[in-house]
Amino acid sequence: MSERTDRHLSRIWEPETETLPRQPLEALQLERLRALLDRLARVPFYREHLAARSVGAQSIRTLADIQRLPITTKDDLRLHHPLGFLAVPRHALARIHGSTGTTGRPTFVAYTARDLDIWSNLCARFLVAGGLRPEHTAQIAFGYGLFTGGFGLHYGIERVGAAIIPAAAGNTRRQIEIMRDLDPEVLICTPSYALTIADGAREIGIDPRALPIRYGHFGGEPWTEDMRREIEDQLDIQAFNNYGLSEIIGPGVSGECAERTGMHIQEDHFLVECLDPETLTPVPDGEPGELVITTLTREAMPLLRYRTRDIARLDREPCACGRHTARMSRVTGRTDDMLIIRGVNVFPSQIEEALLRVEGTTPHYQIEVTRPGTLDEVHVKVEIRPELFSDRMDQMQALHERIAREIHTVAGIRAHVHLVEPRHIERFVGKAKRVLDRRARAD
Repeated sequence: MSERTDRHLSRIWEPETETLPRQPLEALQLERLRALLDRLARVPFYREHLAARSVGAQSIRTLADIQRLPITTKDDLRLHHPLGFLAVPRHALARIHGSTGTTGRPTFVAYTARDLDIWSNLCARFLVAGGLRPEHTAQIAFGYGLFTGGFGLHYGIERVGAAIIPAAAGNTRRQIEIMRDLDPEVLICTPSYALTIADGAREIGIDPRALPIRYGHFGGEPWTEDMRREIEDQLDIQAFNNYGLSEIIGPGVSGECAERTGMHIQEDHFLVECLDPETLTPVPDGEPGELVITTLTREAMPLLRYRTRDIARLDREPCACGRHTARMSRVTGRTDDMLIIRGVNVFPSQIEEALLRVEGTTPHYQIEVTRPGTLDEVHVKVEIRPELFSDRMDQMQALHERIAREIHTVAGIRAHVHLVEPRHIERFVGKAKRVLDRRARAD
């Protein structure tokens, strides 16, 4: 890490609320949960499910009572497409966004003016925690449109008072030119696109470490700690993780502080459970489980116990930064992208972790799963750094074997490893598409 970055930031956007001790914070959550249940009576789906369970605001005496309430899934949202979960009249809406549709039919999410105000403030919280100052300039390389990322972060930066370059997604060479012309200190995009920018700079003869950016706020896709180190090394920045999803609000559900020991959940606005995805019972803090989120303050489309399908861990110990909110680990996978290979559960992030443990590999890879006969086979294509790509078969074979061993150690599977030249694997502006599961075609 260079001296350009400040390792010991300790900034809090809203000290009074972000540093609430656990007891008053949980009292606030309970109050808001009861108020939410009263509002949900306006949504037919919830009215029916709550009545069937004979539960309401008066039934909730402690936060643990949330387990008596119904679960909401993405399929529920799709069955009530497009706006069957509205809790306010249509004329009260200020904006409508949509999910990216990466796991099926896109879902729409609606916001009142108050929802947008809260959203901007939540983004301001994690941006400030990760180094953003009013005197900075931030370049947003997210798409602007139905996708929530660009707009949520845009208004969060605006709330802080920093200048914004709405570069939008794509056109990597233009992104680099903008950086060199306007000297932004902050880059906002997906982690995989940050590496694409570094690659693009090298292609045109620019050292990516010489670009002016000092901080990066990355989200929109799972990424590993090894990938963070790779980004920081290639761009000479300090990289921060944030988490959100369109159905809940967009970016702003959680984000890292300067300690970077987990993402602080904005618990005054979201009640987050970590459940066993099979039994839907709570797992102990520190154990992996599926995040299930209740929106405590959203007006337009509040959701009760929404199954995110994201796997992470929770930590409720106070943080050295002064916040008492629970922290979540980075997302290690999704229950709907988990691969079952010959009886072994494998997440793509495990493959990435294994690859980045081997010197000479890059974070650009693709996983292909096939079933040529009765058994699954995994093929992993991985790009090799230019300086290590060699015509010497013995060197390439040794690298191939190291990668295969590491994948087996981390993920517990035997994979067919294919070493490919730099720039061989497709780059993505938005979420990277890492997995091609072709087994369905073989069945």
